[in-house]
Amino acid sequence: MLLLCAFSIALASCNRNTEELPVAPPATHPLSREYIGFGVVNVSFTHLLDESSSAAVSLGYLRRGTVVRITERRHVVSGASEESWVFVEGNYQGSGSVSSGWLPETALLIYDSESRANTASRTLGQ
Repeated sequence: MLLLCAFSIALASCNRNTEELPVAPPATHPLSREYIGFGVVNVSFTHLLDESSSAAVSLGYLRRGTVVRITERRHVVSGASEESWVFVEGNYQGSGSVSSGWLPETALLIYDSESRANTASRTLGQ
């Protein structure tokens, strides 16, 4: 009897006239290798480097609030320490004509869209 009641309730709760919502793909395919995300420099300034190493040559510098496009991420293990580095591209004030280089991931706040990164950049400037 209890089983019959549970089956009746389950059957009554099914609605055969439900509309299915269409699935819209994101603007950029999630498997796209064009970029990983966008970062905002969260330190006073950081050097844009030619390699993913703290001993690398500085190509210029980026100031707090600068928005960067991240195209690659690399984890570097050196002895007992491990660091994450990101390769960034763009035209940045203060870096001269340099448009790409490596930054330590700790110098950035990372966002999935440029609009979110721009909003964060404005907030950091206050």
